[in-house]
Amino acid sequence: LASDWCETQFIELRLDRKPIAVAVTDRLHNALSAVYTFFDPDLRRRSLGTYAILRQIEMTRELSRDWLYLGYWIQGSQKMHYKSRFRPMQAYRDGHWQFTDLSTMG
Repeated sequence: LASDWCETQFIELRLDRKPIAVAVTDRLHNALSAVYTFFDPDLRRRSLGTYAILRQIEMTRELSRDWLYLGYWIQGSQKMHYKSRFRPMQAYRDGHWQFTDLSTMG
């Protein structure tokens, strides 16, 4: 999961000192990139993927970065649907970044 061309950080989320989730995050010169998040499946109802993104947004601001890349989004994928709740959002389409609203796309 680590990259050799940038610094990769493993953000650990804990509950009573017990690790419950890890958000793998690449640190780029002007952005953070959410590579992958995994969590205790017994804690699914806690929305740890959403919480991890909120923590990454906070880190993006703390590090004075311009962007947080949430990575791929596949229309109709329930596992990726939570990404559509974050705004403003841009998608790379037709060779350039443009503002979009994924929630209207499925």
